[in-house]
Amino acid sequence: MKIILAAAIASSLISATLTAAEPIKVLIVDGQNNHDFERTTPYLKQVLEETGRFQVFVVTTPPQNGSEAAWRGFRPQFSDYDVVLSNYNGQTWPEDVRNAFEQFVKEGGGVVNVHAANNPFSDWAAFNDMIGLAWRPADFGDRVTLSEDGEVVRTEKGEGPGAGHGSQHPYTVVTRDRKHPVMEGLPAEWMHPQDELYHGQRGPAADMHILATAWSDPETGGTGEHEPMVWWIPHGEGKVFTTVLGHVGRGQPQETWPMRCRGFQAIVTRACEWVATGEVTIPLPDELPTAEEVSLAP
Repeated sequence: MKIILAAAIASSLISATLTAAEPIKVLIVDGQNNHDFERTTPYLKQVLEETGRFQVFVVTTPPQNGSEAAWRGFRPQFSDYDVVLSNYNGQTWPEDVRNAFEQFVKEGGGVVNVHAANNPFSDWAAFNDMIGLAWRPADFGDRVTLSEDGEVVRTEKGEGPGAGHGSQHPYTVVTRDRKHPVMEGLPAEWMHPQDELYHGQRGPAADMHILATAWSDPETGGTGEHEPMVWWIPHGEGKVFTTVLGHVGRGQPQETWPMRCRGFQAIVTRACEWVATGEVTIPLPDELPTAEEVSLAP
């Protein structure tokens, strides 16, 4: 198993089958989440569509403990889309839906996971391989952090903390791979508004390309380590991209949403284009966060 901090993208992983004129079809999956998906899914849809690059659709699962009949009606045709954006954190999907999703990714489909979308499916082995690190207890798998020198540190299963976060606070995001198409042009360090800072994520963590990290400050309940915030993993011919930025609690006033961060929005929109085409044409916003100040969309 290996972790890649900054590496060239293998040409076999680039599925640049769409032209710049063709809209990229994105399917947002929601329906269960301990976060406010009812408001954030329309917001993410709007952010994507405002780029002019995407055609966005939404599929919603049955609610928690939905009936068998309701779940039989949840059969998204993943192959009809270029990207699946997950805003989902709930019970495991039926087996045939899982199989269809796995096939979609293996055949070149792209996936973008936002915040708590790396929390579910602990019983789904292929998902854990795809995502690399997830919200899991310490005995689930390895942990990955970076040293002060930027070197990858792997903590073995059962050692150190499991998944968690300290108190919400603004923090600095460090762009670790500034040559990656999604991250290119973002500042080396930039302020992100008040948000959860995930730490102690666990999983197979194989073939991880770490794109950004944040220092988990012990004074806010953190680990004193540089924790991964943005990464991607190849799976078959597809690419699975994860950012754990973007917590929005139920009823949280929209003016406090970290999803308004222009850095977050740039990463999500550009990631959706990149996992679909292997390229990024969406420009960065004119107003970017700096090392000292956040930058929020209206």
